[in-house]
Amino acid sequence: MITIGIDHGTSGIVTCIRENGKNRIFKLRRKELLKKSYLEELKKHVDLEKIDLIALTYSMGDGINKIMPIEKVKNRGVKSLEGVGEKIGGGTKVYDEIKDSGIPTVVIPGLHRETECLDKRFRALYSHISSPEKIGIAYYAHKLFNLDNFILSDISSNTVTLLIKDKKIVGGFDACIGAIGMLHGPLDLEFIRAIDMKKMTANEAFSRAGAVKIAKIYKGPEETKEEIIKNYYTNENCKLAIDSLVLSVAMEISSLLILTKEKNVVLAGSIGSLKEPNIGEMIKELLPNVNLYILEGESASIGLAMIAEDILRGKKDFLGICYDNNRI
Repeated sequence: MITIGIDHGTSGIVTCIRENGKNRIFKLRRKELLKKSYLEELKKHVDLEKIDLIALTYSMGDGINKIMPIEKVKNRGVKSLEGVGEKIGGGTKVYDEIKDSGIPTVVIPGLHRETECLDKRFRALYSHISSPEKIGIAYYAHKLFNLDNFILSDISSNTVTLLIKDKKIVGGFDACIGAIGMLHGPLDLEFIRAIDMKKMTANEAFSRAGAVKIAKIYKGPEETKEEIIKNYYTNENCKLAIDSLVLSVAMEISSLLILTKEKNVVLAGSIGSLKEPNIGEMIKELLPNVNLYILEGESASIGLAMIAEDILRGKKDFLGICYDNNRI
């Protein structure tokens, strides 16, 4: 059995090829894909005719609330592309290539107001909670660590934190709500005023409201994280940026701990799994009573490939997200 998981992330398209329980990963920057064929790149790693199923994510995934065959999905599974960060076009090209290829593919939804497994209070509070790849990360954490009750905090360009209870995603915080990531974050008064004065759009503000606003370094969506991390020990602003990010993540996790008796916390993402500086140890210092797990590697694409694998085995429920296989 060969399954593929494709994570349409901020800094690139990450692909996991999963065969007989083993994973192979390759990553392409979104700008690269404007000039390349994704399927031609995939062909370098696997025989396309031998792929049993692809699990694909695209943007916010707020146009669907179930895992669905790609031919059944309208408008690539989104309501709109407005207000979702920097738009480059590589992910759109990948989606359309795969749809036109005829390779069996399912599209993973995001978590939003129409997601039925979410606690009704979270659905009332927030129109959107996470983009689709977070479901892949949560599923991987659930299977790898054998956890049915845990808090997942995925820390990278942005930070999204989810609460899983009794094998169902019941709530969480989107990137624009609580903790900051390296690039994205919630808008405080300073940014709201800047938007009102038309100095920037809300989307531009969101894309600069993370650690980048403290570090005062910006080199584009793909290079900024590395630059801030590299200068953590030598640049006062960069150190303050990451230390502040850690504090905000710990506060976000703490706010979900009140909803669960279990104290299991999983950190994921390029920053969540960072060893130098050690983000896990920094968060553990602030939250000494939690059981901390670190999910390393490209966890979203791996989890998505695992979802595809379990769909082929007949599974219908993925942490409360249903698989709808009623094809057109």
